Amino acid sequence: MRLPAFYRWLLLVVGISISGISLAQDAGWPRQIQDSRGVHTLDHKPARIVSTSVTLTGSLLAIDAPVVASGATTPNNRFADDQGFMRQWSDVAKARHVARLYIGEPNAETVAAQMPDLILISATGGDSALALYDQLSAIAPTLVINYDDKSWQSLLTQLGEITGQEKQAAARIAEFETQLTTVKQRIALPPQPVSALVYTPAAHSANLWTPESAQGKLLTQLGFTLATLPRGLQTSKSQGKRHDIIQLGGENLAAGLNGESLFLFAGDNKDVAALYANPLLAHLPAVQNKRVYALGTETFRLDYYSATLLLKPACRPVLALSESYPTDQTDLVSRINAPSSASIANRRRLAKTT
Repeated sequence: MRLPAFYRWLLLVVGISISGISLAQDAGWPRQIQDSRGVHTLDHKPARIVSTSVTLTGSLLAIDAPVVASGATTPNNRFADDQGFMRQWSDVAKARHVARLYIGEPNAETVAAQMPDLILISATGGDSALALYDQLSAIAPTLVINYDDKSWQSLLTQLGEITGQEKQAAARIAEFETQLTTVKQRIALPPQPVSALVYTPAAHSANLWTPESAQGKLLTQLGFTLATLPRGLQTSKSQGKRHDIIQLGGENLAAGLNGESLFLFAGDNKDVAALYANPLLAHLPAVQNKRVYALGTETFRLDYYSATLLLKPACRPVLALSESYPTDQTDLVSRINAPSSASIANRRRLAKTT
């Protein structure tokens, strides 16, 4: 017996609806995300994400998350472009037309104007908009993200789960791990342990990266050993909450920089020269033996882009590295790239025979 046309149409509509629900469930939406404020339900995959933290934005861009706007830092300096976006991902942000929300001080009205369906806040740091949580959470689902206690890879994985970009996050991490393996096979480690820091010459102070920081974890992945602070050293942590840096100043500066080698994140050769010129640090073994190395100005905010930039020169084809670690260069990356004397000899021999 044939069903009337109306009933056939009704069954078709119901079937399509059930299929749609099933597909949505298979895709993982809605999904629940937990942060320090509790459990949040995201009904659908975000399509308009606002990142109030310039630190988080780079990782979101790396996994192709739909970021429509971002907080910014002070523009037009060696770290940031004319928008106040980090230079390592500045071109990506411009290509994707990411709007600048504000510089420094968070503004809820500016966030609301972007009509976001997801807002991300950093839990700590100078780019945190945590004070506006109540206002922002009234606009759209708002998540608080800790980036000061994990590697950039762990942060990427977390953001991938939040945004539904898990595959992209895994692919980026896999790309980096391949490069990391290559570098570890070629790199010649300087005397250990090392101190990793951001040096501020004008204030004669430094922020020391801890083993919990993304910078510290990257060095550990490369095979370096981080120096342990002397017992009883009086230090402070930024804002009393951060896990990634320890502030050093005054007499504690020299005592805290007790590594056999010093690695300057967010620094260049000018910062190395300034550290060498500080008379209070002249007695340090790393200074006396010229083992202070700049890792580039883009490494202050460590993410997929800056971490890859740190390794990229080391991935150029080289035949070998010198077994004796040179001390007359301040750029670690160029040193990783430098061929050994045996390599040079091989190249000369090949040149003669061709």
